[in-house]
Amino acid sequence: MHRFIATAAIAFLAVPAFAEGDAAKGEKGFNKCKSCHMIVDDAGETIVKGGRTGPNLYGVVGRTAGTVEDFRYGEDLVRAGEKGLVWDAENFVAYTADPKGFLQEYLEETSAKSKMSFRLKSGAEDIFAYLASVSGE
Repeated sequence: MHRFIATAAIAFLAVPAFAEGDAAKGEKGFNKCKSCHMIVDDAGETIVKGGRTGPNLYGVVGRTAGTVEDFRYGEDLVRAGEKGLVWDAENFVAYTADPKGFLQEYLEETSAKSKMSFRLKSGAEDIFAYLASVSGE
């Protein structure tokens, strides 16, 4: 019983970190992401020029994983999306911290892989807030 209460308390305390990010800090933090990702709105306007190794992150907030048209995702990320993975703050923070580990846990398969090898050690909640701010979320 004590373990449950402790786990619940920790989970409760962690929620504000996911719910609150600093978009201004996230804009600066996105510099770590733009070597692989760009942000281009639906009208084709470039918000942040970046690489094409990763998908366009415009509108990522609330999007089902692995669904940007004309982007070749890894098989496991597509399967995670088919299983219901949606990019909210909590999933985004967990995925960017350890993409392979996140997919292994989400899909319950130790063989799951991610094309994203970069691990974001901190600031993911801020980057998520920034992505939400530029996507009108």
